[in-house]
Amino acid sequence: MDVALFSTKPYDRTFMEAASAGRHRLTFIEAHLTPATAVLARGAGAVCPFVSDTIDAGTLQVLHGLGVRLVALRSAGFNNVDLAAAKRLGITVARVPAYSPEAIAEHAVALILSLNRGIHRAYARVREGNFALDGLLGFNMHGRSVGVVGTGRIGAATARILLGFGCRVMAHDPAPDPALAALGVAYVPLEELLGGADIVTLHCPLLPATRHLIDAGAIARMRRGAMLINTSRGAVLDTQAAIEGLKSGAIGHLGLDVYEEEEALFFEDLSDTVIRDDVFQRLLTFPNVLVTGHQGFFTREAMAAIAEVTMANVSAFEAHGHALHEVT
Repeated sequence: MDVALFSTKPYDRTFMEAASAGRHRLTFIEAHLTPATAVLARGAGAVCPFVSDTIDAGTLQVLHGLGVRLVALRSAGFNNVDLAAAKRLGITVARVPAYSPEAIAEHAVALILSLNRGIHRAYARVREGNFALDGLLGFNMHGRSVGVVGTGRIGAATARILLGFGCRVMAHDPAPDPALAALGVAYVPLEELLGGADIVTLHCPLLPATRHLIDAGAIARMRRGAMLINTSRGAVLDTQAAIEGLKSGAIGHLGLDVYEEEEALFFEDLSDTVIRDDVFQRLLTFPNVLVTGHQGFFTREAMAAIAEVTMANVSAFEAHGHALHEVT
């Protein structure tokens, strides 16, 4: 099957070609998928977009006109897809439901540890010959109370790592995980979690109900000076409210691997460019903020799994008319 892959980097080619093993004809396109660039998929039966692509009704209409029948997402999230439009046009949408939850969980914990012990600041200091410890005082993770919001595969993996540190782990999820509860994770209402946690880490999908789940009101209910981590989706956190929380001291540390308006920033080298996003630039002025560019998923194991499941979706659709992991 002919597949047009959008928003691709050299590493995408490496893993996708290995997973395809010659079964499909792959075209790698650097441009983001939008209504304007969708024409680049001409001749393909499937497109393979990334989380930064725009798969709205306009894009899908163009793809439909080109004869594209499958949108094979190489991600777990699908909040950037107009599913109603896809259904109306008869375009199947498939995703990678789970590739390496440990990869993102480990990155979330890395953000916690780095912020707590000032690793990012210490790295910069030492390179300049500054070995002073002022401003780097952290706290023991052992015995700390951590709230995990969302205990799907990634949240559950995060909770297990934190239990290994000796943390007291609370969780909030509409569907509690009995296995986590058996390990000692206490499921509580969100308000109780926010008020009782020294660290809050977000692992829920972006849905209408979770958009700005952590807003000014939620931040006001958090334990003052608590650490907030987001490796889920940017819009789960109201960024402007987080900035106000940082300014007031309500948030003691903020670690982000995602950002509400990341489509215009992440996955690109903008080092020679003036970044015009004033909200993002304001975030970077705080010494207690650590931002990474949506790299939580970026491990060899995760990339290989994403490629394998994506190509398996394409193969199944080509053979039977149905992908393995369709989004409905």
